[in-house]
Amino acid sequence: MFQILVVEDDASLRRLMSAALKQNGYQPFTASDGMEALDMLEKTNIDLIISDIMMPNMDGYELTRQLRSANFQLPILMVTAKESFEDKKEGFDAGTDDYMVKPIDINEMVLRVGALLKRSKLASEHTMTVGNCVLDYDAQTVAFDGQPGETIPQMEFKLLFKLLSYPNKIFTRRQLLDELWGMDKDVDERTVDVHIKRLRERYGDASAFSIVTVRGLGYKAVKQ
Repeated sequence: MFQILVVEDDASLRRLMSAALKQNGYQPFTASDGMEALDMLEKTNIDLIISDIMMPNMDGYELTRQLRSANFQLPILMVTAKESFEDKKEGFDAGTDDYMVKPIDINEMVLRVGALLKRSKLASEHTMTVGNCVLDYDAQTVAFDGQPGETIPQMEFKLLFKLLSYPNKIFTRRQLLDELWGMDKDVDERTVDVHIKRLRERYGDASAFSIVTVRGLGYKAVKQ
């Protein structure tokens, strides 16, 4: 599930945009200004940002500039009441990928989000190669040395794909639980440990990667 950060100081519009994204299969996160957005990005893996421009503390232009200067390449869609050519030029110069003028059509916003994700290849390239290992997200298979892929249980695959997508990044059990299991009330942090154990039993001898326990924090994947 792609994770979208909505940065908007209007609480009612923030809720409306989040509801539309959730209804269309995305997991929304929210921030009321650029400073909150930067804090969120430190804690959560975001695939795309929808940002207002006129906000307190840090506006959308400055947020975009800071992200681009820090080499964040995720797509950014600016949504704003500022509609002059100069405003749009400043947005694109800052590094935004698309621009919508308020009042926006929520359905069009969802379409633009999908197009931006495809353009960034996040949605279309669901195959990951790690050394001699290939993970196919659509088929949910793991293959080694060019051999036919092995289909593994869905949550084990998603957990492995998530860890290998961000090598050396430490994920807490709570982060993994929230991002992969969502609102499922029948699971707890022990569930993550069980799935990690199963992955290690399957791929403990893999030469391409290993799953490392970071004591007191969580887990990370290390490419060999």
